[in-house]
Amino acid sequence: MSGQIDRPKVRRMGKTDVMAHFVEHFAARGLTLGRADAREFLEELHRLCVQQLNDTGEFTLPRMAKFVLRQRPARNGRNPATGEAIRIEARKVVTVRVAQQLKGSLQA
Repeated sequence: MSGQIDRPKVRRMGKTDVMAHFVEHFAARGLTLGRADAREFLEELHRLCVQQLNDTGEFTLPRMAKFVLRQRPARNGRNPATGEAIRIEARKVVTVRVAQQLKGSLQA
């Protein structure tokens, strides 16, 4: 078991789909938001996230998630193909904590 929940086959949204959703959402409310504006918003959100992770080590999307920069120490590991012992270098990783508001909004 992979832990995945069986869901009806619905196509996953990509960047273009997300931009189109925002354009349609604002148009339905009588507001003008072009595709270029939606793209710029997503790109600026990405830039802000990277900047905040580099500056403070964390970035929060209110009611959705918190991204936290962590330092993983160097450790010994094994090459899964050969079984040979290898040294895995220290590195930075980003972890994501899902907000309680999002968890509580999900359908059972």
